[in-house]
Amino acid sequence: MSKPNTKRALALIAAAFAVLTLFIMEARAQQSALESHTQVTTPLEPLRPGVSGDQIFEELTAHNDLRKSELRDYTALRTYQVVDLKGKVHAEEIGKMEFHAPDQKVFLVTSESGSGLVRKMALNPLISSEIKAAAGKEHHDSAISPANYSLELLGEQQVGAYYCFVAQAIPKRKDKYLFEGKLWIDADDYAVVRIEGHPAKKLSFWIERADFVRQYQKVDGFWLA
Repeated sequence: MSKPNTKRALALIAAAFAVLTLFIMEARAQQSALESHTQVTTPLEPLRPGVSGDQIFEELTAHNDLRKSELRDYTALRTYQVVDLKGKVHAEEIGKMEFHAPDQKVFLVTSESGSGLVRKMALNPLISSEIKAAAGKEHHDSAISPANYSLELLGEQQVGAYYCFVAQAIPKRKDKYLFEGKLWIDADDYAVVRIEGHPAKKLSFWIERADFVRQYQKVDGFWLA
């Protein structure tokens, strides 16, 4: 490698390190602010008699299979951003996430802006992981099922318009496609309403922990994130 190319490569590595360091520092600072806006504040109520983790898994699987057989396709408008504490957007990708039965997702970019390096290192892997997790072996390995999780039932709780069973989801192996945290399941539809946790396996050398909240709602009879 020539000296100019070597210098350019070192400069890119240094820039990448600086960007990732910024992400880590800002993520830690934003975590408490995020939690204050996304916490469920209704009281946790006692679990009704006769409900078990095995029963909830059985109902969840049956209802998911029924919904999957009826859902043919959908398109969701998505905006992915990296934003600092002052509200400045460092990178953005806007597009359409298309789902086609039985397990295919395609992301079509309509616009992008900001740092290309940030998009490449932060946003593109995130989008790619979601697409992979929707299909094939990755989908099977990431499903909320008895093969991947055990459930510790905590009680019942109102989440917005939905009354839910609340459980601690305990992953059965360290895997980046699994999570460790809480799970809210609609008591009537046995659909996932909310997930709150972090990946069961460290995502990379740079990211010690990535906390997330995913909320679902019922749209025309189907539960979508």
